[in-house]
Amino acid sequence: MHYIHKVEDMPDTKQEEKLIRVVRSYYRRHGRHNLPWRKTDNPYRILVSEVMLQQTQVSRVIPKYHAFVKQFPTVRALAHATLRDVLVAWQGLGYNRRAKMLHETAKRVAREYAGRMPRTYDELVTLPGVGPYTAGAICVFAYNQPVPLIETNIRTVLFHHLLQGWHSVSDHELMELVTRLQGRKEPRSWYWALMDYGSHLKEEGVRLNHKSKHHVKQSRFKGSDREARGAILKVLAQHRTRTQQCIVRDTSIARGRVATQLMRLKKEGMVVKKGTSWSL
Repeated sequence: MHYIHKVEDMPDTKQEEKLIRVVRSYYRRHGRHNLPWRKTDNPYRILVSEVMLQQTQVSRVIPKYHAFVKQFPTVRALAHATLRDVLVAWQGLGYNRRAKMLHETAKRVAREYAGRMPRTYDELVTLPGVGPYTAGAICVFAYNQPVPLIETNIRTVLFHHLLQGWHSVSDHELMELVTRLQGRKEPRSWYWALMDYGSHLKEEGVRLNHKSKHHVKQSRFKGSDREARGAILKVLAQHRTRTQQCIVRDTSIARGRVATQLMRLKKEGMVVKKGTSWSL
């Protein structure tokens, strides 16, 4: 079992140069050049797309992205919206906490940055729900800054071409390799190309992210708390208010599970209770 610990353990320059040629050639011929978030350098819209794309397929995101930015075209518009409006617009994407955190980020940017998205990684990474990857993605795709990015498609490319036979590799250990590959010219188009090529490898059956120390197998959705929460929020998005009894009937989820999830959602600020009724 190998681990990357020092520069001399890294792939050689010829391997890296060959990979760069392969990636750029693939992107020229097959790149997803028409994705809507690739037709803008608006940092708010890049943020929306990145949050939506977390654990969600591109094909599902495209129509929701169009509708969302039409309803909330600016940071200020999203900040001034109600959480209910945001959650209703988010229906169909799942992982509804992403919507709440996006809403919280918009409110903070409106309050602390006069409605203008921060331009530095250090500022972006402090925003609610904006982790290292999302902050880096905004820097790269909105501002074309050479910030190293690591995510699932990028890992797939590196493991397939440069790190065959390696296991339990941390993102920290990959960072130097990613930085060397990106160079400083047009990081925006380079990362688009790298991600598209990684997505292509996955479609061809390449599954190597188990080699990453950060790989976590996605838990089963059917019968999970996540499924229950999503069903409850869907009902509350369709109706202004609903009693617990009505939610049980509408979702066909056991009363005890509904009660438990409602209390958790309330604690997280996703739902409110007035009398015997619940609402977003």
